[in-house]
Amino acid sequence: MSTAIPPRTTSAPTPSPASAPSALAPVPAAAPPAVPAPARGPRVDWRIRFAVLAVVWGFSFLLIKVGTSAYAPFQVTFGRLLFGTLVLAAAMAVRRTGLPRGARTWAHLTVAAFFLNALPFSLFAFAELTIPSTLAGICNATSPLWGMALSLVALSEDRPTRRRVAGLGLGFLGVLTVLGAWQGFSGVDMTGTAMALLASLSYPVGWIYVRRTLAGREESHLSLTGAQLLLATGQLAVVTPLFTSWPEEFPLVPLLAVVALGALGTGFAMLVQYGIVSEVGPTTGQMVTYFIPVIATAAGVTLLDERLTWNTPVGALIVLAGAALTQSRTGAPPRAK
Repeated sequence: MSTAIPPRTTSAPTPSPASAPSALAPVPAAAPPAVPAPARGPRVDWRIRFAVLAVVWGFSFLLIKVGTSAYAPFQVTFGRLLFGTLVLAAAMAVRRTGLPRGARTWAHLTVAAFFLNALPFSLFAFAELTIPSTLAGICNATSPLWGMALSLVALSEDRPTRRRVAGLGLGFLGVLTVLGAWQGFSGVDMTGTAMALLASLSYPVGWIYVRRTLAGREESHLSLTGAQLLLATGQLAVVTPLFTSWPEEFPLVPLLAVVALGALGTGFAMLVQYGIVSEVGPTTGQMVTYFIPVIATAAGVTLLDERLTWNTPVGALIVLAGAALTQSRTGAPPRAK
C-alpha cells in the first residue's frame, strides 16, 4: 500500500499499492538522482527490512479497526497523517532535505496527496466500521488489478497481453469468492466493502497521475513524499472539524493504535519501502503487496477474533495470483553476463 511519491528508477511494473495501505509499485522515471547518496555504514539486510515492512503494513488494518473503535474515521485518518508527517519531517531534518519549490509542483502534489493518502486512508477507516480488518486487507490487494486496468487506458506504453488480461479476470473472480457471490453476498456489508475497494482503486489513480506529472523531477524522493504527506494532513485538518466533534475522552489503546498507524504504518513504512526499492529494485520491492493480506488476515483472526470462513483465504489466494499475473512481463531482454 505504498502511498509515497515513487523513487526514480529505470524500469518498473504497473503501479500497485499497500495498504495501505498497500503496496503500489514505484513509477519509473529516466532521470537519475541529482545528488549521489552519501556513503553509509552497514545496513540491515533488505530481506529483514522487507519482512518488517510486510508486518507493519499488514497490521495497519488491525490498527485502523482499533482506532475507529473510539475515534471517528476522519480523526483516525488525520492522526495517521499527522504522525506520519512528523516522522518524515524528522527524517528530512536529519538528512537536511528541504521541501520542493514551485507552485506547479505543489499543485500536482496536492492532487497526489488526495488520491494516495487523504481519500484512501479515509475510505479504509470508514469501511472498517462495518467490515472486518481481514476483508479490508484483502480488498487492498486488488490495487494491482485496478492499476493494470487503468494503465491500459491511461498509459499508452502499457500494452495488454493475454496473461495480464487473464490475471485481471482471475483477480476479480477472487474478489467474488471472498465476498461469497454464490450466496448472494449474505453476511457481507456491501457499503463497507465498496468503500474498501474504492480506496484500493484510488491508489493507482494517484500513481498514474504522478507518473504523468511528477516523474523525473530533480527533487529527492524524501522531499516530494514529505510535501505530499504534509498536504494530505492539511486536507484532513480542514475536513475533520467540519464532520466530527472533539472527542470527549481519549482512550489509551485506540490512541496508541492511531499513533502507531501514523508513525510506523505511514512515515516509517515509506522510508523503509524507499530504501528497499533503491537497493533491490521495484520488481522485488512490490512483492510486499502479496504478503499484506496474509498478515492482515492472521492479525485480525488471532488478535481481534474475527470470523474466518473458507472462501476468504481461498479468494485471497486467487486475488493474489491474479495480481501477480497482471504484473508479469514477457519478452524481457536477457541479463548481461
